[in-house]
Amino acid sequence: QVQLVESGGGSVQSGGSLRLSCAVSSNTGTANCMGWFRQAPGKEREGVATIYGGGGGSTYYAASVKGRFTISQDNARNTVYLQMNSLKPEDTAMYYCAARVIPGCSLSPDLFRYWGQGTQVTVSS
Repeated sequence: QVQLVESGGGSVQSGGSLRLSCAVSSNTGTANCMGWFRQAPGKEREGVATIYGGGGGSTYYAASVKGRFTISQDNARNTVYLQMNSLKPEDTAMYYCAARVIPGCSLSPDLFRYWGQGTQVTVSS
């Protein structure tokens, strides 16, 4: 089992920054792939960024956030971060942390079995 707890969401103005954190606890070993996803009202959940620990730390980003968001992982603290800069109103959504314990990593939500409860990010213009 893997438990994930997100924090760091909030309300910011356009152009601002936030850093999301995801605390990971697991009794099945280290997750192979960790990711951040988001879901806006009336829209499907979409992949924002993933990091493939089992793949040498490779990262993947959605085109809409590339260059603005950075995913990182601190194994000593069992925490995954999402640094979000230059935020836009269209980034407004519930953000979820997710984990995959078997090999493989991508931005597809279907690959991930374990999910946190989410943290709200609201960006005003």
